[in-house]
Amino acid sequence: MPIDRMIKSLAAAALLASITALGGCSSTIADYALPADSPARTRDASGYLPVHDLPPDRSEQTMKPSDQAKLEAELKAARERQATAAAQNAAAASDVAAANAAPGR
Repeated sequence: MPIDRMIKSLAAAALLASITALGGCSSTIADYALPADSPARTRDASGYLPVHDLPPDRSEQTMKPSDQAKLEAELKAARERQATAAAQNAAAASDVAAANAAPGR
């Protein structure tokens, strides 16, 4: 039995070593596997995304104040409708729970 374990562990070690060795070559293979008519890759020296390159500020306002006030009013009305519906659902649920807990059942 110990010989079987040793063979299995050696096979696993060889597999791991071959995977590691082949994994290191994959980045260089990708550079040469491109078709001849594909555009050349740009080589960025830093390798990081340009996080400080921000788009220019907008020259026009995104939403007019009148449109913003109208939208806020619609959102407030929707919030009030949801609050009343939630209160009605909670009241109905408590009525059902009270009816189920009644001593005649």
